[in-house]
Amino acid sequence: MAFTQKSAAETKAQDLGLALARIAESAGLPASIGLDQLRRASPRLTPLAVGQMVRKQRDTVEAVLAERGLTLVEYADQGPGRGMEFVIAQAP
Repeated sequence: MAFTQKSAAETKAQDLGLALARIAESAGLPASIGLDQLRRASPRLTPLAVGQMVRKQRDTVEAVLAERGLTLVEYADQGPGRGMEFVIAQAP
């Protein structure tokens, strides 16, 4: 199997998925995760990057969560300055 290089967007989407998984696993499931928690876990994930990853690379984020037995139940973006929230639960 040949190695395929990932784009920067795919790498950031993986980072987002892993950060969500780590937070959810440590907080207990189901977990409601806000942007502040996410930024503390991975400072390079800016609000703009997070929003773009969820919109454009959602499949990658969900695949990373699925590898850990988790699922993205809900994502809410209240708009600039209002925050984002993720709800992560155990995969059925």
